Amino acid sequence: MKTSVIGYPRIGGLRELKFASEKYFRSEISADELEKTAKQIRLYNIDLQRINNIDFIPSNDFSFYDGVLDTAFLLGAVAQRYTQLGLSKLDTYFAAARGYQGEKGDVKALAMKKWYNTNYHYMVPEIDDSTKIELVGSKPLELYKEAAEAGVKTKPVVIGAYTFLKLARYTGSKNAQDFAQDTAKAYSKLLEKLSELGAEWVQIDEPSLVKDMTAQDIELFTGLYKNILADRHGVKVLLQTYFGDVRDCYDRICSLGFDGIGLDFTEGKKTLELVKANGFPKGKLLFAGVVNGKNIWRNDYSKTVGIISELAKYTNDIVIGTSCSLLHVPCTLENETKLADEVRRHFAYAQEKLGELGELKKILASGDAQAQPEFIANKALHEEQRSGFNAAVREKVAKLTEKDFVRLPEFSEREKIQKAEFKLPLFPTTTIGSFPQTADVKAARSSFRKGELSQEDYESFIEKKIAECVALQEEIGLDVLVHGEFERNDMVEYFGECLDGYIFTEKAWVQSYGTRCVKPPVVWGDISRAKPMTVRWSKYAQSLTDKNMKGMLTGPVTILNWSFPREDISLRESAFQIALAIREEVLDLEANGIRIIQVDEAALREKLPLRKSDWREDYLDWAIPAFRFVHSGVKPQTQIHTHMCYSEFADIIKDIDDMDADVITFEASRSDLTILDVLKANNFRTEAGPGVYDIHSPRIPSKDEIKAAINKMIGRIPVQKLWVNPDCGLKTRGVEETVPSLKNLVAAAREARDENS
Repeated sequence: MKTSVIGYPRIGGLRELKFASEKYFRSEISADELEKTAKQIRLYNIDLQRINNIDFIPSNDFSFYDGVLDTAFLLGAVAQRYTQLGLSKLDTYFAAARGYQGEKGDVKALAMKKWYNTNYHYMVPEIDDSTKIELVGSKPLELYKEAAEAGVKTKPVVIGAYTFLKLARYTGSKNAQDFAQDTAKAYSKLLEKLSELGAEWVQIDEPSLVKDMTAQDIELFTGLYKNILADRHGVKVLLQTYFGDVRDCYDRICSLGFDGIGLDFTEGKKTLELVKANGFPKGKLLFAGVVNGKNIWRNDYSKTVGIISELAKYTNDIVIGTSCSLLHVPCTLENETKLADEVRRHFAYAQEKLGELGELKKILASGDAQAQPEFIANKALHEEQRSGFNAAVREKVAKLTEKDFVRLPEFSEREKIQKAEFKLPLFPTTTIGSFPQTADVKAARSSFRKGELSQEDYESFIEKKIAECVALQEEIGLDVLVHGEFERNDMVEYFGECLDGYIFTEKAWVQSYGTRCVKPPVVWGDISRAKPMTVRWSKYAQSLTDKNMKGMLTGPVTILNWSFPREDISLRESAFQIALAIREEVLDLEANGIRIIQVDEAALREKLPLRKSDWREDYLDWAIPAFRFVHSGVKPQTQIHTHMCYSEFADIIKDIDDMDADVITFEASRSDLTILDVLKANNFRTEAGPGVYDIHSPRIPSKDEIKAAINKMIGRIPVQKLWVNPDCGLKTRGVEETVPSLKNLVAAAREARDENS
């Protein structure tokens, strides 16, 4: 039995790519120096997999920013506004990813969306009617050659033709089918060139096959691959799927000329059932995704051996591998020097998962799996009783009733009360929460953690930063203020540190998008609030101003979705445990005079099942109530805000409205405010603030640009319900960008206010 890895983390064990890229953006290093760092990471990853005896090692899983964006440049599907800037190839690429504002022009970045049900984000390719799709890039070829020159024969990886066309945004009258023939030709040409280089296998990723497919979708997929596979030029093609099962097209996949088929046996609810019911075609390799690529817990060998034993009844040609790319887990436990052994032995990051594949390979080849020492040790690990049980929390969750999730009075009555209470102007302005995490903030936090700065001095520093932030917002003229969140390292990690039941890591960094990396905390045991988490800072900030200060919290669903969750209890149970803790904080903030409380659910959609038939029972029936429970106990005069970003909201917009918040802010700027039509079509009752400018780009929006966005909102959202704000927190931006952007935002809102009063 052989082993395969779908993809490997590309940021480097200590985020080397992030830091090199950001230096390049600041013109501190050259493109050659950036490429040198990238090559070191690529070759290290490949060699690590070689050392661990992985049989099918990927190449071209590396990206400077995003794999879908790479594919767009590979196929020439790049919007003209970027190519006409006259920049270098690399800078054109980064302009599409981050936007560009300089002597050669001013362009916004491509839209950014969540990558299926993960916290990774991809760049949305734009295809207009004049786009000519053809093989114009060479990255997969170059990286295959690079690995070969290092002595490793790899399987090049590329985003599949169907998935690429399904993820793209069509800005003209044409659709995916109109570009199918040219796309198939481009992929066929790529296979030909890889074959000429000596590639034996090519992995084509088609995660969109695990989503609901119409008959038209199936025909698009079939037509593409009949053409692509018509002449493979001697190279073998692996169709790789992940994040679910392929129930809509399993038969079609099996009937096409793929040499290998990769199926997800971790998240695929019906994957094993599909094989049992339909068999598996002879002469093809089954790449079985049995090692979880999205969580950090050790693989349960007894379950995995059971799955492979079942599959062996239908085919002997099995390759064991990861369920998806290891992009979604940290690089290595080697950098974790502070984890207790009782915790550490339960974890497996990317490098450790390579070792698990090796052990499984040995166990499965033995003929007597249960007698193998690796199997015995693994079984004992999974039978071990972990700490963290909290009977009181479990009892509270068990006693929740329907009335606990209902806030009274109902929305329309609260809206009237709050209008009279706050007397805010038309188009009230605010921000999403965080302000720039400047060098002095990061330095103070680091010194405090190292014990070099006392608790008293650190808290004095935070008070000083909050006072500066409040004064700055008053000077700018914002209507509803925030305290800036200078005490917080991350919107989830910070809360996890204040909750019992969480475990924290040192270097467990995971790429979220581009150079943005996150360090998800780990849900280890039952969750409870050990102490007030934000009251001190919010209360202090409110004392500095007569304007309303928002209390800033992260919601239970986002805290769960941006953590590595437990696998021994349900997500529902975990979400309600966290909701209990956040509810306590909400009520404490209210009791301490905070009248506006924002409970962010940025990741509400993240774990939404990819198939609509699974939405309600498997997710929405507990995710929406978890949020409602958080605020159901507050007074009608207390205004509850929430925020969501970088997801597709249209198909769950009624559920979002049913969260029963008073105000919701959306990421909207990169998607050209398309959310507005959705809100209007669904008679969205909640007051809304679609983001008027993109904070993930370094460019500064002009007053007229923001005013145009506001004008676009007017007519789709009643002016009495419309807020004006950036599309996300300002943590990652610099002061030099933030201040002029917010000044332009306030000026645009005031101008719109004068025109519509």
